[in-house]
Amino acid sequence: MTASTLWVYLAATPLLWLTVTLAAWLVADGLAKASGRHALVNPVLIAVVLVALLLHATGTDYPTYFEGAQFVHFLLGPATVALGVPLYRNLAQVRRNLLPMAAALAVGSVVAVVSAVGIAAALGVPRAVLVSLAPKSVTAGIAMGVSEALGGVPSLTAALVIATGIIGAVMVTPLMNALRIRDYAARGFAVGLASHGIGTARAFTVDPVAGTFAGIAMGLNAVVTAVIVPLMASLV
Repeated sequence: MTASTLWVYLAATPLLWLTVTLAAWLVADGLAKASGRHALVNPVLIAVVLVALLLHATGTDYPTYFEGAQFVHFLLGPATVALGVPLYRNLAQVRRNLLPMAAALAVGSVVAVVSAVGIAAALGVPRAVLVSLAPKSVTAGIAMGVSEALGGVPSLTAALVIATGIIGAVMVTPLMNALRIRDYAARGFAVGLASHGIGTARAFTVDPVAGTFAGIAMGLNAVVTAVIVPLMASLV
């Protein structure tokens, strides 16, 4: 059996792409550990690049890849629900911060949508792209649903969501250090609000409290953004 024949056989097996996804993550996470979890060595970004390069090199389309890797997508639900565990463990601290959290949520959610849409609109970006861009700071499942319902392009929204999450996860630690913000609750809430699940994953690697507040912000921002974006869409 030639190498090309073997590849054709393996590519038709759904488990291949699940294995590729897991292998890419293990490699990426290993590099992140070796760097001491440096902010610039983001495992999500590395894994995305590795998988994308393989898909490009083999000429594999996304539907074929997703057919095998969709189990990882399914696990996003249980992973999100599991954020309730650290929330319960830090419930007293959450109660002490309810007022600043509410203020940060109101301001952060509006700014995340208005700033992105406003800048893009000023540059003459088409309405469909504006709608696709608006929910970039919430988790992909909700963002894509909001985008599709308002006439956006869900696939573009997914790409923007991932890009936003990776940029936030890379920037949060050096940015917060530069601003001398030492409160891990505040740091976590900020990155969870701006960078959803990818930012939340980064927060958990830094500190459990930061991860807890990032998870709270991610969930609350999804609800608020789902209300704000339709209102914004009616104005553009």
